[in-house]
Amino acid sequence: MINRTIAIVELLLIFPGLLFMTALFVRNIQPPSYEPAQSARLVVHWFSNRPHHLGLHLFLAGMPFAALVIGCVTVLRAWRSDANLRLAALQTLAAVRSQGAAVLIFVSTLLAGGILAIVALHVISD
Repeated sequence: MINRTIAIVELLLIFPGLLFMTALFVRNIQPPSYEPAQSARLVVHWFSNRPHHLGLHLFLAGMPFAALVIGCVTVLRAWRSDANLRLAALQTLAAVRSQGAAVLIFVSTLLAGGILAIVALHVISD
């Protein structure tokens, strides 16, 4: 139960930063007069109009940093106390090591798809 609570807290802590980064991206893929670029522009302006210590420091740095620290502490605590977690991690590493070429192909394919998506969005927005 505690891990679910920690997961929810971490999601809530990273949500403002994720919202801001998504709004930055969406704002640039369409002309500003169209939706959802217009709404994204409003979100970006809302963050930029906050006092500097609230918008940048708290929402975009402090809260994600807190999520990072909480996550690291939780993972380290689980790693030390849960033998099943350690065994599953070792089995996963062994599977990745034995199928290295397939993993590289998978990662390369995902990266190629991401690059093509970025290029396509760039071409569409120009």
